[in-house]
Amino acid sequence: MQRLPETIRDAVAAFATTRPFAAALALTAFVSGVALVFPGLDIAVARLFWFPGVDPHTPFPAENWPALLSLRQAGMAVTRWATILCILAILAKIVAPLLARMLPTRDLLFVVGTLALGPGLLVNGFLKEFWGRPRPIESTVFGGPWTFMPAWIPGGDCPTNCSFPSGEASGAAWLLALVFVAPQRWRKPLLALVLAWMATISANRMVFGSHYLSDVLIGWCLMLVVLTGMRELIFVRLPDRIVDRIDAGLAIIGEAMVKPFRPRP
Repeated sequence: MQRLPETIRDAVAAFATTRPFAAALALTAFVSGVALVFPGLDIAVARLFWFPGVDPHTPFPAENWPALLSLRQAGMAVTRWATILCILAILAKIVAPLLARMLPTRDLLFVVGTLALGPGLLVNGFLKEFWGRPRPIESTVFGGPWTFMPAWIPGGDCPTNCSFPSGEASGAAWLLALVFVAPQRWRKPLLALVLAWMATISANRMVFGSHYLSDVLIGWCLMLVVLTGMRELIFVRLPDRIVDRIDAGLAIIGEAMVKPFRPRP
């Protein structure tokens, strides 16, 4: 007889495989519930990196370590270059017919759409701007000026670019979009690379006192919701005729853009 833990594990794996969007929502709800029921967990983890006795002006001393500062710059650079490459891919799709055939429209829609919706609108455009959660270094628990707020509780004192959720952790998690569109033989090594990058960049933000554990984990979960939802929308539900119309529209735009530069007969 199969043991109960194995049965539960197999059931969870089957659910995640057959209904990935629902599984991502369930995971987000679970992680959010733990963060709300046990807000002290965020404080306990942040306290591991808090050393006010070393330098009262820098209670999270790791934020001054050159190697970690360079790592943060690298993390922002990766997301920045990914955004630039998305823009270049769109331009190539519009103005270069040969390249257009090499860039599947659904893949491009998925990568660009998840970037714009996830790290762009949901995280940095909405939650970080309007939720008001102070960062650990800004919270009174760690000597800052503002009251600690649990995850998902709006109304904190932070006015803009706040702690919840982590923008850089979310940006690192968005790179999972590349796993969805990569050739099958590259997916496992690429997945391992992206997961390692997510963990490294996210841990780096936590040791700086810039984010709580729940900022990171919920940021990851939200990206999974966006990725699995957009996958269902673009790769499963979007009709071929709509994709063909998008291609035709891009071709018209491309023709209009290059026409002024063509020599006149």
